[in-house]
Amino acid sequence: MAGSSFGQAFRVTTAGESHGPANVVIIDGCPPGLELTESDLAADLARRRPGQSHLVTQRAEPDAAEILSGVLHGRTTGTSLAILVRNVDARSRDYADLEDAYRPGHADYTYDVKYGVRDARGGGRASARETVARVCAGVVAKRLLAAAFGGRVVGYVTRVGDVRAHVAAPELVTLEQVERLPDGSPNLVRCPDAARVGPMIELIERVRKEGDSVGGVAEIVATRVPAGLGEPVFDKLKADLGKALFSVPAVVGVEYGDGFAAAERRGSEHNDPFQAEPSAGGAPRISTVTNRHGGMLGGISSGMPIVLRCAVKPTSSLPREQATVTPGGEPTAVRTRGRHDPCLLPRFVPIAEAMVAIVLADHWLRWVGQTRAFPPRT
Repeated sequence: MAGSSFGQAFRVTTAGESHGPANVVIIDGCPPGLELTESDLAADLARRRPGQSHLVTQRAEPDAAEILSGVLHGRTTGTSLAILVRNVDARSRDYADLEDAYRPGHADYTYDVKYGVRDARGGGRASARETVARVCAGVVAKRLLAAAFGGRVVGYVTRVGDVRAHVAAPELVTLEQVERLPDGSPNLVRCPDAARVGPMIELIERVRKEGDSVGGVAEIVATRVPAGLGEPVFDKLKADLGKALFSVPAVVGVEYGDGFAAAERRGSEHNDPFQAEPSAGGAPRISTVTNRHGGMLGGISSGMPIVLRCAVKPTSSLPREQATVTPGGEPTAVRTRGRHDPCLLPRFVPIAEAMVAIVLADHWLRWVGQTRAFPPRT
């Protein structure tokens, strides 16, 4: 299927379906020498894994990654990386009655129109199950960013339905705050505002009992990103980040910095004043006093934290009856019997982190390739 590859210098290609035997990712362009083992992949896969709490789908997938190529003695070789994650708990029988009906909110109809055939078992290629391969690639990208410039990508939930979190300093949020509450217990919704975790959980539990679902918003922050990443005009960093995040199932909106709030401001209110700070190397470090631009100016990274937000729609698969039609146009109704998340946000976070890391890794490698021989004059 066309459209299953992403990136240029750090190129990711995925394959697999929700109820197929496995999902696989091939990564081209990864530099040699990065430390990488299957256990390194396990942590982020566990954050995305179904069945991790009572708030998510109870599909029991271990999501154990197998590195097939590109690693020798625990380090990348510079050749293509191939990583496979097997599907072991697909229940295709739950979807048998959906072969003759289009599920509202899903890609059933559009896949039928485009290809003349569709995989009704869990949505096939359109299922978010395919994102397990992206998370594997994201782990590799994160390790590259950390080794190259100490880069870090952290995502978290800021909103579930009408319950909003307050995060005063996005660049200071740690992975520990996202994964653990102050008392050490698991942070089931991955919200760093501990006071809002309880209300978020209560809302998710309530909509699940009602046979419904709820959406929300996640914020993703990349720190220590050097200034200069991004290409004019069509490969702007913000453009590639937007494409990467919009490619994730259920994402219905992406913004960075002030985003849509900038539409209400005047230029004098929105512009970030520049400042110069002394640095050990002698040349001053240029930064901005504020970061309403979200770490990107002209589509190129400014050196400030890159701050993005994604709006995620409510899960389309519902156990309640929904009106629809058959492929022949006959009115009918569907009720989804499979196992599904009442809220996608808790498992969405590591997927979004992965896509941001992949874009940054790709642009960093492109920047190095372009400027290493002829460093820019300062």
